[in-house]
Amino acid sequence: MKIVTTIARLLLGLVFVVFGLNGFLNFISMGPMPSGLAGQFVGALVLSHYFWVVAALQIAGGALLLVNRFVPLGLVLLGPVIVNIVLYHVFLNPSGAVLAIVVVILWGIVFYGYRQYFSGIFAQQT
Repeated sequence: MKIVTTIARLLLGLVFVVFGLNGFLNFISMGPMPSGLAGQFVGALVLSHYFWVVAALQIAGGALLLVNRFVPLGLVLLGPVIVNIVLYHVFLNPSGAVLAIVVVILWGIVFYGYRQYFSGIFAQQT
């Protein structure tokens, strides 16, 4: 299980570092802007510069996973980003849902491998 967790951690870290850097450097062509609400949502993220914050969180969380330091913190930083990615693809633009599902599976595998570090937040009483 340790090898699977390591592979999932490295893949997840690589995905988020690459796509986070793409938010700043635009080296991967993302194609035309989606139409409808999906396009308006992406447009609002870009115009408000909120997208840069998301890209920075992706780089920070992915880098923590890649260097194998503070992995639980990296998972916590990437968790809300992943939730937003999944919700975007469920409600606004289903075309990229496959990568979102792969990211959720990878995150779940890494989380399961580091679950002992999260045991305190699942306590019923303090």
